[in-house]
Amino acid sequence: MTDFTASSNFTGAGPRVGLALAQCGPFADPAAVIDMAAKAERSGFASLWVMDRVLAPLEPRTPYPASMNGELPAEQYSVLDPFVALTLAATATERIRLGTSVLVAPWYSPLLLARTLTAIDLASHGRLSVGLGLGWSVDEYDAVCAPLDHRGGRLDEIIDVLEAIWADGVTHVDGERYEIAPSEILPKPAQRPRPPLLLAAYTPSALDRVARRADAWIPAGLPIEAIGPMFGAVRDMAAGHGRDPDAIELVVRANASISSRSLDGDRPAYHGSIEQVADDLDATRRVGAHEIVVDLQGSAGTVDELLGLATAVTSPLLAAV
Repeated sequence: MTDFTASSNFTGAGPRVGLALAQCGPFADPAAVIDMAAKAERSGFASLWVMDRVLAPLEPRTPYPASMNGELPAEQYSVLDPFVALTLAATATERIRLGTSVLVAPWYSPLLLARTLTAIDLASHGRLSVGLGLGWSVDEYDAVCAPLDHRGGRLDEIIDVLEAIWADGVTHVDGERYEIAPSEILPKPAQRPRPPLLLAAYTPSALDRVARRADAWIPAGLPIEAIGPMFGAVRDMAAGHGRDPDAIELVVRANASISSRSLDGDRPAYHGSIEQVADDLDATRRVGAHEIVVDLQGSAGTVDELLGLATAVTSPLLAAV
């Protein structure tokens, strides 16, 4: 399996720094994806990540869990397909890692998902990291005709199918929900035995899934002070399952919102002035993050403005390691 650090812009003990790829709001444009991917690689960022959103309901039945008011961020009303965005980025770059943060796994046929991710891993010459999650929106689940119940069990079985397809030799799946007759399913991903697997998780059972199955935990929207104890619990559970806790990474997605002046009072993590967000990123480093993915799509209108903000908020972090 490819080492997460293969494209790192760090040589010391500090975290790698990645960015959310141009994909949302004014960046939901193939030209912006290509432009940002090439410029981010030249700027030395370690990775680029896409998200998964299919619609923005006008009267949502489920509040957005990563905001204080439950409202979907404005930039997420327009989101470019994550697979297309990754493919464009793969062909525009040579070294930077590419990842999903995260795909809502139960929306997809695992066979077709495996095929698409394999193609992207091959197109990028083995630079893909696969982040999977369960989603939260009843409206989106209904729109894609996927059942919302038993999502955790379905995710476990989806991972089983992906691993079976990506393994060498004949694929045969005889599961509770998915079946594949003995078949040759080729080609295989460039990374062997599979691309790195990251899982979003917030409940005890989901964190246990990370401990059992994942190469990394990829949280978003949590208070920074909660991340360290939760990752400690993942490490303890991993040891209980006979895994090496040091083999599991912590990759934190920082959904940032930059304001022109400092925010007073109780502010969400990664919201505020450049200095406040930079301080939050340093706090994330100190809780043990191996990689921090900064999303600035809601704070910029152009690729150059986004990359300028990214340099401003991450420079102190880079200087600290």
